[in-house]
Amino acid sequence: MDLQLNGKLALVSGSTAGIGYAIASTLAREGASVIVNGRTQAAVDEAVERMRAETHGTVHGYAADLSQADAAKELVHQHAGISILVNNLGIFEPKAFEDIPDQDWLHFFDVNVLSGVRLARLVLPEMKRLNWGRIIFISSESAVQIPTEMIHYGMTKTAQLAVSRGLAEAVAGTGITVNSVLPGPTKSRGVGDFVEGMARASDKSLDQIEAEFFDHVRPTSLIKRFGTPQEVASLVAYVASPLASATTGAALRVDGGVIKSAF
Repeated sequence: MDLQLNGKLALVSGSTAGIGYAIASTLAREGASVIVNGRTQAAVDEAVERMRAETHGTVHGYAADLSQADAAKELVHQHAGISILVNNLGIFEPKAFEDIPDQDWLHFFDVNVLSGVRLARLVLPEMKRLNWGRIIFISSESAVQIPTEMIHYGMTKTAQLAVSRGLAEAVAGTGITVNSVLPGPTKSRGVGDFVEGMARASDKSLDQIEAEFFDHVRPTSLIKRFGTPQEVASLVAYVASPLASATTGAALRVDGGVIKSAF
């Protein structure tokens, strides 16, 4: 299927690894010019080189912490004409509620929510001028089923749903769509490191740890395994395309059925 992304400029925040890398790589394969972002120049350079070799596409790099307002403003200044924005930048950390200090709540909100808000605000004027654009927030099943082991993270994922829906309504009647995508437990770099650490500590295999996770922590999963970054990226690429022009204001699940609801 041709997703009709030739000539589109896409920014994927937090895209040197994991879900972000898979999204950026998929968009590049489909013909979009892609801006890869990470916090360090070394990580960005490595990701850009790898992605160019894999996709033979047009890939740019921008090393900066996009949770910082000045960095976001400078990126949009340097790369005019962004018509696809994927807000993937995010952090997570398991921590008991009573151990989460105020500064952690503020930091998680700043990185996971405000980074996307700022970028959307910066790219929206050009999207309105062109009457076309795609803004996608990478949320999580944790937005709906708040994990008790990281309530502060779940709070930010729920906030993304609110921002996404509100912004979609604010641009109603235009060629701009705004959606959120809700991955379930996904074998991204952070999750992989976490599972490997659990396996070493318990002297169990990775398969055993994965099976126990879905038996006890996410028992509502219908696929009974971690999703892959590419499974998330495939949905995001479609939503980012002109083919998805009637999909807006939606919270789209690629959660393996973890959310136990038909709606």
